[in-house]
Amino acid sequence: MAHPKRKISKSRRDKRRTHKKGTAKLLAICPTTGEAHLPHRAHWHEGKLYYKGNVVMEKEVLV
Repeated sequence: MAHPKRKISKSRRDKRRTHKKGTAKLLAICPTTGEAHLPHRAHWHEGKLYYKGNVVMEKEVLV
């Protein structure tokens, strides 16, 4: 395995990492329910599965 010839200082290491940042996930608002969800994803709201503002599936109730 490769080993560094010299120790990398903390400041040099941190300078290299300046562009690596965490980003907040972008949320879309459903026009039908007003629920926030990930874009291009279906989401559940009150027992119904919505995609692009339309009901795709309803949850079955087991008796």
